[in-house]
Amino acid sequence: MKENLRILIVEDEGPAAEKLERYLLRYQPSLKVVARLAAVSDSVEWLRTHQQEVDLIFMDIQLLDGLSFRIFEQVRVERPVIFVTAFNEYALEAFKANGIDYLLKPITYPDLTASLDKYDRLRDQFASNAGKIMAMQQSLSSGVPVYKKRFMVKLGEHIRSVTSDQIGLLYADGREVYLITGDNRKFIVDYTLEALEEVLDPAQFFRVNRSYMVSIHHVQDVMVYSNSRLRITPTVKWDQEIIVSREKVADFKHWFDGNN
Repeated sequence: MKENLRILIVEDEGPAAEKLERYLLRYQPSLKVVARLAAVSDSVEWLRTHQQEVDLIFMDIQLLDGLSFRIFEQVRVERPVIFVTAFNEYALEAFKANGIDYLLKPITYPDLTASLDKYDRLRDQFASNAGKIMAMQQSLSSGVPVYKKRFMVKLGEHIRSVTSDQIGLLYADGREVYLITGDNRKFIVDYTLEALEEVLDPAQFFRVNRSYMVSIHHVQDVMVYSNSRLRITPTVKWDQEIIVSREKVADFKHWFDGNN
């Protein structure tokens, strides 16, 4: 392993970032974590001016303000990336085929050492082909989008799977995001609404305001509300008003008409 390896950690969960840093220092005490970032916007700004200060990036896929893939759309990333995710979607095999590894949460120390050993074996290749990472991202973004089809949820001590076409409504209440199925079952999902906008098919789901996302298959009625806003009645049992925010009314009508 290269001495004094310099690491950037992009992770929005404090405990997860601290655990990763402990494992990294256990692997190589001389290693330096140059920075820890938690959002797409912060990462873009940092990489634009400080990217040359790091050798390797550990990057969570789900960040505070969206999926980390958006970083690659705004700045040229010329350092190798080991992606970190709690889910096994997102074309992980494509990342591996392009010389980029990934860690599946919860991270274990053996998994981390395997990823760092792989980086050590391939670092000369990364150095000679820095544009490869951007090419991989462009390849993924130019293909047909693959949207999330199912969600793992907990019901007491049991784990269930809910498919996206079973979702009737998604809403945020404080820091928690809830999924309500068409038959009125309610589950907490480990996503923000921002992340759900990225992983769900936009032809099927629309975020009507800061707190609600609706399914095209579970909109029972739409009524004109005050100040040219719209009120939605879902097919699921729901006793609170769901109002399409004024700035989203035009987009909602476009979506509801099937013109995505």
